[in-house]
Amino acid sequence: MTNSYRAPVRDQQFVLHDVLDIGQYGDLPGFRDADADTVDAILEESAKFAEGVLAPISKAGDVQGCVRDEDGNVTTADGWKEAFQQMAEAGWTALSSDPEYGGQGLPHVLNLAVNEMVSSANMAFGMYPGLTLGAAAALYNGGSDEQKALYLPKMIACQWGGTMNLTEPHCGTDLGMLRTKAAPQADGSYKITGQKIWISSGEHDMTENIVHLVLARIEGAPEGVKGISLFVVPKFLPDSDGNPGTRNSLKCGGLEEKMGIHGNATCVMDYDDATGWLVGEENKGLKIMFIMMNEARLGVGLQGYALAEAAYQQSLAFAKDRLQGRSLTGKKNPELAADPIIVHPDVRRMLMDQKAFVEGARCFGLWTALQGDLEKKSDDPAQREKSGDYMALLTPIVKSYLTGKGYDMVSQGLQIHGGSGFTEEWGASQLLRDARITLIYEGTNGVQALDLVGRKLAMRGMRPITSFFAELDAFVEEGGNETTQPYVDAVAATHAQLKQGTDWLMNNALENFDHAGAGSHDYLNLFGLTCMTYMWAMMAKTAAAKIAAGDTDPIYAAKLQTGRYFLDRWLPEGAMHLAKVEAGADSMMAMTADEMC
Repeated sequence: MTNSYRAPVRDQQFVLHDVLDIGQYGDLPGFRDADADTVDAILEESAKFAEGVLAPISKAGDVQGCVRDEDGNVTTADGWKEAFQQMAEAGWTALSSDPEYGGQGLPHVLNLAVNEMVSSANMAFGMYPGLTLGAAAALYNGGSDEQKALYLPKMIACQWGGTMNLTEPHCGTDLGMLRTKAAPQADGSYKITGQKIWISSGEHDMTENIVHLVLARIEGAPEGVKGISLFVVPKFLPDSDGNPGTRNSLKCGGLEEKMGIHGNATCVMDYDDATGWLVGEENKGLKIMFIMMNEARLGVGLQGYALAEAAYQQSLAFAKDRLQGRSLTGKKNPELAADPIIVHPDVRRMLMDQKAFVEGARCFGLWTALQGDLEKKSDDPAQREKSGDYMALLTPIVKSYLTGKGYDMVSQGLQIHGGSGFTEEWGASQLLRDARITLIYEGTNGVQALDLVGRKLAMRGMRPITSFFAELDAFVEEGGNETTQPYVDAVAATHAQLKQGTDWLMNNALENFDHAGAGSHDYLNLFGLTCMTYMWAMMAKTAAAKIAAGDTDPIYAAKLQTGRYFLDRWLPEGAMHLAKVEAGADSMMAMTADEMC
C-alpha cells in the first residue's frame, strides 16, 4: 500500500515565512505570538498528530462508517472518539479563536496550515471540528452576549460539537422555499418543527452536546429569503450551570448512504417542537449564516488541495515502485525486468500536474487566509478595506477552482495507480470518493461561478476587482530578472485575458443574462488560473532571491523547476477559457428542453 501520509511542513514554512513573510505583521494582534519558532513548533507538532493519529484511522472511517441505532444515536468508527478527544485536549481546535472564549488568538493563516494536514490525513474526521468552529464563528458574529458566554467556550474547545442546518428535502440552494417553522413561546424561546437533510456531523458520540444552528421561518414572516431567521437548537438543553441537561426533541432520523466521507455522519435531522433561541434579529438569519458559510467555503477550498496533496504522495510513491515497460529513451534500470513507471512522460505529466497544482494552491489558500487576518487585525484602514474586498471577491474562486482542479488531481492519482487504483486496497479510490463532495457542498461550484459573475464583479462599484487588477499591474510593472521575468510575463498574459473576459461580460451580459450564466464557469476558471499564476510568480521571485543570496536549500531550485512546468503546461488554458467566455450563450441555449433528447 502507498497511503502513508507525510505532512508538507517544509513547503508550508516556505510559503508562510519566505513568500508571505508573516513575521512582518508581528505588531498586530495574534501575530505577536506567532514568531517563526512558534509557528514552526506548531506545524511540526500538528504534523505528528496528523501523521500518527489521524491518518491511521482514516481507513476505518471509510470501511466502518457511522452506525445509527433505533433511537437515533450515532456511533463513529473505531478510534475516532479517542482521536477527537486527544485533538481537543491538545488545543488544536482553539488555535485562532478569540482568547476571551478560550481560544489562543493566533492568526487564521496558521490555523489553515494546520487544517490542511488534518484534511489530507483524514478529511471526514476534520469535518467535525471544522463545522463546530464554523458554527461558533456564526454565534461569535451574530449571537447575544449570553449565547456567546454559554456556547463559545465549549464549542471552541470542541467539548460541544456544532452544525449548520439549511437544506430541506424540497430545497437546497433556493433557501427561500424552506418550510421549517419557529413558533414563539412566552419565555422568549421558540419551538422548531421541520426536517433538514444532508446535515454533516448532525449526530455522533464524540462530544457531550451538539449545537445545531437551524434556519427556520417564524410564523407570519415574509415569504422568500427575507423571512428566514436563525436559531440555536442544542441536542441537550443547557441547565442552570451551563451543562447538558434535558434531551431536546430532535433526533437523527437517518444516515445518508454516500459515495464518500463515510466517516462523517451525514444526517437527516428531525425537529419536533424542539426548543431553540433566536440568533440575532428576526428575518435576518441568512446574513449570519453566510458568515459561517463563507468560512466553510474557504475550508472546502482547502480540502481540494489537501486531498490532492495526499493523492500526490500516494501517486509518487507508487510511480517510483511500480515496474512496467521500458523508458522511451532506453533502459533506466537494466538490472530489473522493467523500469518504474515514473520514467514514462505521460505518468510524469500527471505527477507534475499534481505537484504544480498543490504547491500553487497552497500558496493561494494561505495568501487568501492572510487577507482575512489583515481585514480583522490590520491597524491600517486602507489595508482592512482592501483585504475585506479581496475576501469577498476571492472566496468563490478559492472554493470552486481549488476543488474542481483538486478533484482532477486526485483523479489523476487514481489513473497513475492504474488497475490498482480502482481497487480499495491502495487508498486512491477513497480519496477520489471523498474529494467529489467538495465540488458540491457549501454551494456548488456552478453557484460559486454565478456568485462571482453576478454579484462580486460589480460589488462596491467594482472596487474589489479594480483593486486586485491594480495589484497585478504593479507586480508586472516591477518586472523581474533573467530567471523570474517569464513568470512576470505570465502574470501579464493571464491578467490581460482576464481583463478581456471581464470586459466581454460587462458589455454583453446585461443585454442577455444567459451570457453571464454561460460564461461563468470558464470565467471563474480563468480567474483562478490568473491567481495561481500570480502565486507561482511570487514563489519564483522568492526562490530566485534565496538562491542568489547563497541559500542551498534544495526547495528553492525545485520551486523554479516546478514553476516552469506550470508556465509551460497550465498557462495555455487561459486562452481556452477566454474563448469559451466569449462564445456566449447562443449555441448553449438554442435547443428547447424537448429537443434535447
